[in-house]
Amino acid sequence: MKNIRRSTWRKINLGNTPPSLAGFLRECKVQAMKLGISWAKISCLLALLLAISTHLCLGASMNEEYAVVGGGCFWCVEAVYQGQPGIKSVISGYTAGKKPNPTYEEVCSGTSGHAEVVRIAFDPAVISYEKIIDLFWDAHDPTTLNRQGADHGTQYRSIIVAQNPAQLEIAKKSLTDAQSRFRSPIVTEIIEAAEFFPAEAYHQDFYERNPNHPYNRAVIAPKLEKLKSVTGQN
Repeated sequence: MKNIRRSTWRKINLGNTPPSLAGFLRECKVQAMKLGISWAKISCLLALLLAISTHLCLGASMNEEYAVVGGGCFWCVEAVYQGQPGIKSVISGYTAGKKPNPTYEEVCSGTSGHAEVVRIAFDPAVISYEKIIDLFWDAHDPTTLNRQGADHGTQYRSIIVAQNPAQLEIAKKSLTDAQSRFRSPIVTEIIEAAEFFPAEAYHQDFYERNPNHPYNRAVIAPKLEKLKSVTGQN
């Protein structure tokens, strides 16, 4: 046991380490002593594993981008994008208003300035930002100002929030190209980098969790069926 380098041990300050990790490191030391393995070798192995883990995490994050769009009630827009190939997650929330962390009631009052939107995490290797915005035009009526169907108010306005200058240019070009699909002018607001605030938990995955809710049956289900006929997707 004398060949174990105590100086290496002293470099690990377990007092500043999270309890679960500290316990793991202590167990590594104990097992190393029992097996007569140099702690320096164990340290090198742990460092290698950490490097591999970091590399995998960074690789995963590089394959994830975000899109933020709003086209009326966020329950509808969320349902449109959930399950699409390349979509990792869809979170309902609020953006482009004056008040940080607004409540649903504050947004519904029409005084917060926020719009109901969804933040979409997607894999650009599977689905492009262009495709996400193209689907956006089919998913709602972008020619009605501050209204979608029976939902009225500035919180229901059509909006695209670009996350960077490249997305901003793509969104503007997409709007120009999409205008030919509509008789009336598109009134969609296109802005860049407004802060996103997640909505309350009961709004998340609303259609999936409440398939028999009257609004879902009367509004969202028919919208999804109509969208299938337009896009040709199942």
